[in-house]
Amino acid sequence: MGDIRDRPAHATPDSLQRVNSNAASAAFERLSVFYPMWNEEEYIERAIAYGRRACERLLASGDIGDYELIIIDDASTDDTPAIADRLAAEDSHVRVVHHQRNRKLGGSMRSGFAAATGDLVLYTDADLPFDMNELPRIVRLLREYDADIVSAYRFDRTGEGAVRAIYTTVYNALIKSVFGVRVRDINFACKLVRRRVLDHIDLRSEGSFIDAELIIRARRSGFEVVQMGVDYFPRTRGVSTLSSPAVILTILREMWTLRRDLEGVTPVEPR
Repeated sequence: MGDIRDRPAHATPDSLQRVNSNAASAAFERLSVFYPMWNEEEYIERAIAYGRRACERLLASGDIGDYELIIIDDASTDDTPAIADRLAAEDSHVRVVHHQRNRKLGGSMRSGFAAATGDLVLYTDADLPFDMNELPRIVRLLREYDADIVSAYRFDRTGEGAVRAIYTTVYNALIKSVFGVRVRDINFACKLVRRRVLDHIDLRSEGSFIDAELIIRARRSGFEVVQMGVDYFPRTRGVSTLSSPAVILTILREMWTLRRDLEGVTPVEPR
């Protein structure tokens, strides 16, 4: 895993008492939100600010007792690392993991899940593909349905362009055919996961297949996955590489590897 840089908490005894009181009475002790980032200097500050506001609302409502925002800097070559360190210095809720080499989406997500300390973990992209105001609804859905994962899907994918929309449709159909998992928009970057899932499964993908691997391993292990639709907001700055030929070849290779690995999956004990 990368270098985790924790910043000293700028907390007073009163604020610590408030956090401890919230944690004792909240439905969940802590929510960890992490963002895989590679060259996201145009998005990083907005992503953290929006995430902070959403988490503060959950804190005020008593749904969570504390939160952390984790930036996974995947060896960025722009100003992302410097901005991330500054944000962490300004806010004790923000932490940074710096990769010494580029590990792609799979490696970044594995670092994020490993760095997260919450009993709830949310993963999303820095370009905020969904409205973070949906976060209380996502948390409430997981709690009320006693689910282990909430996997969001896009109501309307036309904003991503025709090629990406076709790629997503074919990919979801392939996952259903090969693994028997029926999840809409399985690669969409909005998944809320309970800690018990992460403690049981071992994610191995280094590429974009990791989204599907998470759901497939969780389902095969007996965890409950619920889905919810959200409005989609496509990237307006920077460039996405998730549908490049190299990415697609990596996905196919990791799909084949997972098919063999699933023979050793151990279901969880019924709750």
